Amino acid sequence: MPHSIMRNVFCFLLLNLVVFQFSGVVNASQVQCFFIFGDSLVDNGNNNYLNTTAKVNYSPYGIDFPAGPTGRFTNGRNTADFLAELLEIDEPLPPYANATDWDIINGVNFGSGGAGILDESGQHFGDVLTMSEQLSNHEAIVTRLAEMFGSRMLSLQHLSKCTYYVGMGNNDYLGNYLPKYYASTTKYSPRQFASLAIAQYSKHLLRLYLNGGRKVAVNALGKLGCVPQQTAKYPVSPVTGCVETSNAAVDIFNEKLKILIKALNLLPGARFLYVTEITDNPSYGNIKVVGKPCCEVSEDSLGHCVEGSTPCSNRDEYYFWDSFHPTEAAISLSAKVLYDAMSPLLQTTTAAAATTPLVDVA
Repeated sequence: MPHSIMRNVFCFLLLNLVVFQFSGVVNASQVQCFFIFGDSLVDNGNNNYLNTTAKVNYSPYGIDFPAGPTGRFTNGRNTADFLAELLEIDEPLPPYANATDWDIINGVNFGSGGAGILDESGQHFGDVLTMSEQLSNHEAIVTRLAEMFGSRMLSLQHLSKCTYYVGMGNNDYLGNYLPKYYASTTKYSPRQFASLAIAQYSKHLLRLYLNGGRKVAVNALGKLGCVPQQTAKYPVSPVTGCVETSNAAVDIFNEKLKILIKALNLLPGARFLYVTEITDNPSYGNIKVVGKPCCEVSEDSLGHCVEGSTPCSNRDEYYFWDSFHPTEAAISLSAKVLYDAMSPLLQTTTAAAATTPLVDVA
């Protein structure tokens, strides 16, 4: 047998052995491996290591989380945590900043508070990991896996079996377009800005595809005009209590995102899925307070909880934790909606991934 064939067979066997032996994080879960891209709704500590104001590794954040303040932008578990639990993953995905070589086989969390689709979004916070930078970190994982498995092709083959969750765009609106932070975007109409963001998003998602991503859930934007930061600053509808001009701008983005997802699914083996936490009949559980934050918030544009302050005691009855982020109680409800929407991606092996050859474009 030629040496090159023997080497390929050895690398293939090694890949399967490594995945089998070191799959403790996702052992017996509904996914083989799981990766998350996003902003503060999923960040679980990546920003702690950055020179940025967009980090919350202090009290009262984490007041209901077993490990206390960890960098999660809420009082307890965030969207990434709940998705992992619903997928029956044994423990929360580690932040990329702390990931070991064995972690990256099973999946990591790239999320960064303040991050956006556009590189400029969130720059006023200082250092944040934009989606472009998060993709660079993912590509570093492709390289590290290639070194472990013996070839880039085997690395991509492994990643093609993973499930991905992408939730970006909130800061392109709340931290860029809607407050007009940057002169470069003030000239755009809502439709023009949505087109700009979607054009960049398409490049990002294609980049993910070219680096192994095949099963990708892409979360639409929520009703951003309903967050306390918006309702405290702009005129609200007497019917909804939200800033409907902001919601209308976001709706344009979401409609364009649906079109983008359909286009991406024309790629060989691609299974991109548009998901949303918005439903016709939303369940609020025990939540009774939806218009104001649970904690005392700072008066600056950050809208974070004041460090060391005492939050409300009935946190399970509040929808919002601070001026931007929901409470653990609210997140538990929205994450279940997202999980249900992700069901088409949750087969252990898909026909597309099994039959479509991967092309190494590097």
